[in-house]
Amino acid sequence: MASEQDPQQPVAASAPEAAQPPAEPAQKLYDDPVTGEKISKTELKRRQKQREKAQAKAQAPPKPAAQSSKAATGTAAAGTQPEDELNPNQYFELRCKQIDNLRSARNINPYPHKFHVNTRLADFVTTHESIESGDSRRDVEIRVGVRIMAQRTYGALRFYDCKAEGVSVQVMCDAKEATGLPFAEQHDHLRRGDWIGVVGFPGRTKPRSRDVGELSIFAREVVLLTPCLHQLPSSHFGLKDKEQRYRQRYLDLILNDTTRATFIRRSKIIGYLRQFLNDRDFLEVQTPMMNKIAGGAAARPFKTFHNDLNMDLFMRVAPELYLKQLVVGGLERVYEIGRQFRNEDIDLTHNPEFTTLEFYCAFFDVNDLMDFTEEMISGLVKSVTGSYNTVYHTQDGTAHHVNWQPPWPRIDMIPALEEATGTKFPPADQFHTDESLDFFIKLLEKINMTCSPPLTTSRIIDKLTGEFIESRCISPTFIKGHPMVMSPLAKADRARPGLCERFEVFTCTKEIANAYTELNDPIDQRARFLEQAKDKDKGDLEAQLIDETFCQALEYGLPPTGGFGLGIDRMVMFLTDQYSIKEVLTFPLMKDVSETTAQDISDSLAKTTVN
Repeated sequence: MASEQDPQQPVAASAPEAAQPPAEPAQKLYDDPVTGEKISKTELKRRQKQREKAQAKAQAPPKPAAQSSKAATGTAAAGTQPEDELNPNQYFELRCKQIDNLRSARNINPYPHKFHVNTRLADFVTTHESIESGDSRRDVEIRVGVRIMAQRTYGALRFYDCKAEGVSVQVMCDAKEATGLPFAEQHDHLRRGDWIGVVGFPGRTKPRSRDVGELSIFAREVVLLTPCLHQLPSSHFGLKDKEQRYRQRYLDLILNDTTRATFIRRSKIIGYLRQFLNDRDFLEVQTPMMNKIAGGAAARPFKTFHNDLNMDLFMRVAPELYLKQLVVGGLERVYEIGRQFRNEDIDLTHNPEFTTLEFYCAFFDVNDLMDFTEEMISGLVKSVTGSYNTVYHTQDGTAHHVNWQPPWPRIDMIPALEEATGTKFPPADQFHTDESLDFFIKLLEKINMTCSPPLTTSRIIDKLTGEFIESRCISPTFIKGHPMVMSPLAKADRARPGLCERFEVFTCTKEIANAYTELNDPIDQRARFLEQAKDKDKGDLEAQLIDETFCQALEYGLPPTGGFGLGIDRMVMFLTDQYSIKEVLTFPLMKDVSETTAQDISDSLAKTTVN
């Protein structure tokens, strides 16, 4: 077994010192005069501006009672304002002082190292759901860690609506049951958003206003485990701003159960795919994320630099070429679930980094792959949703009713395009010629359609397919019989010259899968790469380069093989009814936020946040 070694890091160079760029100076930190924190100069300036605004507002003359009932209370100063009237910055400063006071005046650690729990909330609800109203089980000790989502006080009673692991529960605190610290000292410093440890027993309240009480934990002791220093958006208005939800995903998860459900379903989808392949004797592998050549797909790569090797590298756009080299080596069924990186536009269905499943199986061809795909994807949908039928809503609210049950329709690309355009195409084995390119350019003019440059036969056919075929695919549909000029890694069709044995699966007008019988002739593969190089010379930045390492591997013999790729993010979108890919990524890539924009977001929060 090989011992573990420190991995090579492209950003942490070990080259001679003379080749090293000068190290960046450490960022200088400044003391916040109010909270005592060490913060950057930018953050300090932002806080100072916020405090100046708050001070000016506090010194302003009170409004007439008719205009503001809050002003009539005479609590304009930040120090005497009710906490629910403070802006986020004022609340943060006040909360920091409160927590600091716990340490200094009361010798309480607001961040304890450990709290022993013996129950998960989901198990608590299942086990004690049968308790009748007004009954309790005092002999059962419950110890849980939960986050406060709302709190209410009625005399000597405190009620907390709490949540953990997506499950909500009420914690009822009665001064008569309190143990440990005095009741007030346990509760007065608790605020919405705090993590607390609760020691108590299960029971159900007996309200006068309804027949069935609330299943609750009757607390004997409550311990602060971690304070929340910021105001949470109000439970009434919630957190709906998408920009803020994507940038502060932790806040989104705290407040929106639907976000949590989306990521749980994503995990189940990946788990099902992994288990499906494992059960069929596929071997999961990991291949390099950085390559000297960005091969395996037609896409623009991200470029980086390895200091120690003094080498330009590309973030991978697909793991295909490495996986097929493993098949050459005798790993006849392999797959990888991993991230790919493409330096392309961001829109509702594209993110620069995304997750795919790719597998390769020796002795499969395109027909085996279609049957395998139907079985795997339809089984996935049935397992995750409980049905073969799902509904997907687009951004404009259009509802697509999708039937995933096999068999799926199978459309031949070129005959379908000829029928849609009313035009007979040149022979497919001539698509690589300049005459064919002229034909397709004139066809675009004839049907009054444009294609973004560079104009190549491959790009034009892809444009036509999107307009006339893909746009009509709602339930999963195979589009097959691609021209070879569009598929440099696919094996030629055994019966139709110029076409290859490839298919794509489209659902709700979007591609979710791509597969083909793999090209295993090294001579033919080099020729295909050369055709791609010509397209790159014409300005097609997505065309692939010649990968001699891969071609050499083919010379050792790739058995007849079928390869398949699935976009996991899009599958999650369709099975969670999310029209934006950002909804199914935990941390989608976002534009950088300027200091001004950050301040605007803070001001917006101040208008919708209450304690």
